[in-house]
Amino acid sequence: MIRGAAIRIEVEDCLHLLPITKSPLMKILYIFPHPDDESFGPAPAISAQLRDGHEICLLTLTKGEATKQRFKLGVDKKQMGEIRFREMQCVEKVLGLTGMTVLDLPDNKLKELDPRDIEKEIENHINKIQPDILVTYAVHGVSGFHDHLVTHAVVKRLYCQMKEQSGSGLKRLALFTRMGEVNIDGKFRLEVSTEDEIDCIVNCNESDMEKFHESLNCYETYQEIIEKSGVKKVVDERVPFEFFQEDFKPHVADITHGL
Repeated sequence: MIRGAAIRIEVEDCLHLLPITKSPLMKILYIFPHPDDESFGPAPAISAQLRDGHEICLLTLTKGEATKQRFKLGVDKKQMGEIRFREMQCVEKVLGLTGMTVLDLPDNKLKELDPRDIEKEIENHINKIQPDILVTYAVHGVSGFHDHLVTHAVVKRLYCQMKEQSGSGLKRLALFTRMGEVNIDGKFRLEVSTEDEIDCIVNCNESDMEKFHESLNCYETYQEIIEKSGVKKVVDERVPFEFFQEDFKPHVADITHGL
């Protein structure tokens, strides 16, 4: 094929025109428990990956309805969930995601569910869209919130199981993380991975950072939390990932590297 040519790919009943790049084009599925998890850190990398021509899909396990912001808005959980879902639709448009699915598992209560039930929901979605790479939180969940930790454990176990099955197509599990120093200046304590644990650092440009800020701005009802978290100051142009059961030294710059 000629560099700079284009191919048309149909994904979840939508047509997308993607440029051909030097890197192999992959379908990457981000799996997070809540609305805004995709924007609180990985959004610049998502923007960069879309620029490179990869297909980026998002699966969110809950509608984030348990947030205490609902009390300030005077709405119940169901109404809050619908509000946050509409905010996510804004994010889908801003980032230009290939596809987005939002489940309705109970926010703040994933630890109370049978993990096999969560696995089944995720497995059904994986079988539907056939991604090459899964992305979820690193083992510390960045903020340490238990929904994050449950999601990490469930996705990792399911990945191991599906990798053993012929025809799954899964090639890598990448784990979104942070690097540098543990941060306790914002609303949450933000954990990090060590230099040795990090395998990939995606280098993002100015337009990616603008997309990151725009995606956070979509969460109109969450602006107070976003401000208190300090996320716009903490996240910079270098977005790190760990690769499960892989070791790349020095770091690579693309989560599709070597596939």
